[in-house]
Parts: sequence; structure tokens; C-alpha cells
Amino acid sequence: MKKTPIEIQLQTLPENPGVYQFYNKEGKILYVGKAKNLKKRVSSYFYKNQEYGKTRVLVKKIKTIKHVVVPTETDALLLENNLIKKYQPRYNVMLKDDKSYPWLCIKNERFPRVFPTRNLIKDGSEYFGPYTSMKTVRTLLDLIKGLYALRTCNYDLSKEKIDAGKYKVCLEYHLGNCKGPCEALHSAEDYDKQIAAIREIIKGNFKDSLTGFKKQMKQLAAEMRFEEAQEMKEKIDVLENYQAKSTVVNPKISNVDVFSIITDESFGYVNFLQLSYGSIIRAHTIEIKKKLDESDEELLELAVTELRTRFNSQSKEIYVPFPIEVAEGVKVTIPKLGDKKRILELSERNAKFYRQERFKQIKITDPDKHVKRIMGQMKKDLRLQEEPRHIECFDNSNIQGTNPVAACVVFKDGKPSKKEYRYFNIKTVTGPDDFASMEEVVHRRYKRLMEEDEPLPQLIVIDGGKGQLSSSLKSLDRLGLRGKIAIIGIAKRLEEIYYPGDSIPLYLDKKSETLKIIQHMRNEAHRFGITFHRNKRSKAAINSELEQIEGIGEKTANELLKTFKSVKRIKEAPMERLIAVVGNAKAKKIYEAFH
Repeated sequence: MKKTPIEIQLQTLPENPGVYQFYNKEGKILYVGKAKNLKKRVSSYFYKNQEYGKTRVLVKKIKTIKHVVVPTETDALLLENNLIKKYQPRYNVMLKDDKSYPWLCIKNERFPRVFPTRNLIKDGSEYFGPYTSMKTVRTLLDLIKGLYALRTCNYDLSKEKIDAGKYKVCLEYHLGNCKGPCEALHSAEDYDKQIAAIREIIKGNFKDSLTGFKKQMKQLAAEMRFEEAQEMKEKIDVLENYQAKSTVVNPKISNVDVFSIITDESFGYVNFLQLSYGSIIRAHTIEIKKKLDESDEELLELAVTELRTRFNSQSKEIYVPFPIEVAEGVKVTIPKLGDKKRILELSERNAKFYRQERFKQIKITDPDKHVKRIMGQMKKDLRLQEEPRHIECFDNSNIQGTNPVAACVVFKDGKPSKKEYRYFNIKTVTGPDDFASMEEVVHRRYKRLMEEDEPLPQLIVIDGGKGQLSSSLKSLDRLGLRGKIAIIGIAKRLEEIYYPGDSIPLYLDKKSETLKIIQHMRNEAHRFGITFHRNKRSKAAINSELEQIEGIGEKTANELLKTFKSVKRIKEAPMERLIAVVGNAKAKKIYEAFH
């Protein structure tokens, strides 16, 4: 049998590290990926059964494969990242938030200016950042200007022009914000010392500046120059206050990047913290849209490469929650305890908060997308075959075996559908038998839905553990519905989720949306059942008061309540009204019993 061009190409692919690109019949790029072994990785798309639907669709569209062999896996990682950013292929993850960020510039000039910018010019100037917000830049700039006198003018302060007396001091000099380098009132040597100190502050190292200011303060105080000493003290206070706000970890943890990831069905959220001298000098979170059910490791590898490139990080060590492939020369640490573990947990908390904020925004701006995400998450968490758009939950209510009832609540798209709630009087069970009662109501509910040709739910939730779940399964077996409807039990004590035929329960994250929806259903079923049970007991107590009258049975009692609405009104009713409802003989007995 003649081989296709792709089959021939797969046989000839090299077994080296590299990057591969898939194209469709129109020559449009579909996907870019990296591999330790190009031949094995690319062949896996075509010779393995792909579980994920989108991957199968991708493979059907591939008509051409191109590849680039590179010396190392690190090179493959960087090249993959660059190609994804350049071509933005349809089936690659999408890194959201690609915008221009502000930098802090120390200009390459005599008496350098320090200012914020969004444009990087290759003129030898130093750029620090980028920062995630202009507010951070301005706060840092305000701190620097409060500590050091810097020029803000854009004059060419060459020695020749200053010596020629070309410039005059401006208002900034008279306000004390600048020491007048334009008139040679501030030496280049002293100015450069300031710039060196500013450079360290920007990096997060406050130690040198604090030591210098404290030394100056003591010297000024010794010389009886108390006003100037007080100014130095104020600068020390400003610097120490700023440092206290930014210090969150052990000062020994320096020049480290921290990355964590939180994922759901459709997105990944990666938080990045940059630490310098024990302070967080940068924090940023990005959202990654999944395209081919990528693993957390794949997403984090891509995000680490992108964020370190974007923020120009030179850190030689990174903290991550699990092993990943990164650029050569970078140490990967997986913290287990202590300060390192705490800073990783802080990063994870930031990723979770960002995710929650995104959910709240989507819930308001795009409710349909929100519902789809919730349903996708429930399908994944509960290991279902389809999204549980229609869920029904059952609960039994009885107190010491009296008036046993059951409730069925219905949720559509994760929300209560109260008009479809149903309650059941237990008919075939005597006494408090939760298992038999559950078997009865489940059978009655779905027998009726089938007879009336009503839609069946995708998921049934039973309030109870293995016993109640087994009883419900008997009913589904009798109706021929086993395997057609997913069914689970939720035990109250530890919120275990039980599955048919599996003795080991599933434990969901206590904060997961899936568990919250199941708990909401269970609570609704309990509330609805208790309300019905209470009403039934009240009615039974009223009926028993009337039925205690000799000659008055349940039928007569119900007739009286239907007309008069309460026992109190029956007691107050004149004889004529009672006769009109139940006749002369019974009316006389009732009237005499209450009077």
C-alpha cells in the first residue's frame, strides 16, 4: 500500500531536540511544539489514540510538517516560545495580556536623569523593569526623588558647556529638588554616587543607602547641624517604611523568580513573583487559554520562558511547584518547607485570587460562558461522560419514623429550578428505613418521567453514603436506566463522593465550585423536605384534634379545614355554618365538643 507524504516524512524525522510546525492544506500554521526527540513526539500524534477531541481534529487537518533541529532542549524551549508569539497558531495555548509595560530608565548621559518610559532605546541607557503598572514606577520614583536630588532638565551637561556658563539654575534648584549641576554646584563624582545608590534601591537593596544616611545623620548631629540631621532622619524613615512594606520573606532569599500555576478545564493562571534582597520587587499573573488539554507542566514551562523573557529576568534560580524544563544555567528548586515554601504558597494564593476575579468578571459580562465553564469543570471533577446540565438530588425526611417524606430538587445549568422541585409521601415503607425509602422515591420519580416522556437528568445526587446509593441503584436497574444516568452519593460527615461499585470515595477540594454546587443541592433538598415534613406533621396534629371528637373521621375533618382554614375558626363558627358544611348531627357534636 502506497504511503502518504506524512507517513514518509515521519519515518525520516531526526531523533534530535527541536521544534515542529503543523500546517493545513492552505499552508496556514496550526500548531508549534517542542520535543526532546522530534521523531517520537511528532509520530505520537498520528500513531496514538488521541483521547482529547480537539487533538483528533488537529491531526485530521495536518497536511504538512516542518521542523527545526536545535542543539539543546533549552534552545527548543526558547524557539517554541518565539514562534508561538510570532505566528499565534490556532491550536497553541494563548497567553493573554500582551501589552506594553513601563520601565524605569537611567539615561546614558553626564548627570543621568531617572524617568519612566514605555520605549526602550538602544543608546547605552539602563532600563529596569518592565513593571506591571505605572503606579509602581511612580511610587518608586517618588521614593528616589525624596531621597536624592536629581536633575529633571534635558540639557546637555557636558563639562565644556558648564564651564562656559551656558546654563542657569532653575526653580527646581531653589525648591531644593536639584543641587544645580548645570552651574557646577553639584560634582559629577557625587552625582554618580547617588546614581549607584539609586540603582541598588531599584534592585531592592536598601542596605547601602540606609547605612550611608545613618552615617551622615550621626556626623551632622556631631557637628551640631541638627536641622540637616533631622532631614537625614526623615529620609531614613521613608526608606525603612518603604522597605517594611515590600519585605515579606527571609532577606537571604535574593534574586529568585517564583512561579505557580492554578488550572481548570479551559484556562491556566500563572503567577510570577520576583524577589530581590528579601523583597518582592515584581508580581504579575497571566491567563493561558488551553487548546489541546495541555498538562500543567507544559503550560508552566511556556509561561516561565515567556515571563522571564518579557520581564528581562536574569535570576539564576526559580521556585516552582513541580519539576519543569527551563533554560540552561537556571537552578530549579521545588520548596518543601520553611520560607521558600511560604513564598511559593503566596504565589499560589495570588494565582487563585486572580482566577476568582476573572470568574466574577465573566459571570457579569458573559453568563453563558460562565455556565459552560462551570459545567465543563463539573464534568471533569466528577469524571462524567457529559456535562451535567440537568441534575436531580434526593433527600429523606422523617423524625422518629413519623410522617416519612422525601424531596427531589432539580438544578439546571448549576442553578435551582424551583418550579420542578417535587416531594413524595413514602407509601410502601413502614417505619424509619432510609434505604428502602430512597429506593421507592427514585423508582417512582424516573418511572413517571419515562411514562410521560420527560427528559432525564445527566446526574443524580443521593444525600447519603454507600447504603443509600446502593438502594437507588436497585431502582435504576429495575427501570433499565443503569449506565444511562450518572449517579453519585454524598456523605455528610467528610463530604465524600461515592460512585457505584467503588468503595473508595472521591474527595473534592473544599473550595471547588463543583463541591459548592453539590452542597447547595443537598441543602436545598434537605430544606425542601423538612418544610414539607413540618407542614404534614402540623396538618396531622390539627386533624387528630378534630378526629378525637366522637363520630368525626378524617374525611369530615378535611372538609371542615377546607372550608374554615383553621381549627380556631371552626371553634368560633356558629351552629348554622357548621350545619351547612357537615349536616345537623355532626355539627351538633362539633359545637358541643368546643363549647
